[in-house]
Amino acid sequence: MTNTASEAGHRAMAAVGSGDREAWFSSYSDDAVLHDPVGGSPLDPDGKGIAGRAELERFWDLTIAPNEISFEVREVHAAGAEAAFVATVSAKFPTGNAVSYDGVFVYAVDDQGRIETLRGYWNLATVLAAFS
Repeated sequence: MTNTASEAGHRAMAAVGSGDREAWFSSYSDDAVLHDPVGGSPLDPDGKGIAGRAELERFWDLTIAPNEISFEVREVHAAGAEAAFVATVSAKFPTGNAVSYDGVFVYAVDDQGRIETLRGYWNLATVLAAFS
């Protein structure tokens, strides 16, 4: 493995924070699957995950690009091709609404160090409440 899951997770989070679309996409394999959050969301109503480049582009365009998002990583627990990040996410939306929430983000990488899966464990209701 040329890169670790910990390195890949840090790269992906940094790309989100800086709004660097291409850096974020280059962190993921072509057939990556995102469960963000695990269990489903408006973009993943059946909870099977967001899979493939076209769906990742849609995810970026609708949930990352219009918002200011930052991560405060408190802990990283790495094992083999996976790493779990314990972090606080802060997001500011174009409406001016803002939210912060805690989560655990588990990245698994392929042999090239690109993310194959992201499993985000956080409370969707907390984020949706920021819009009400």
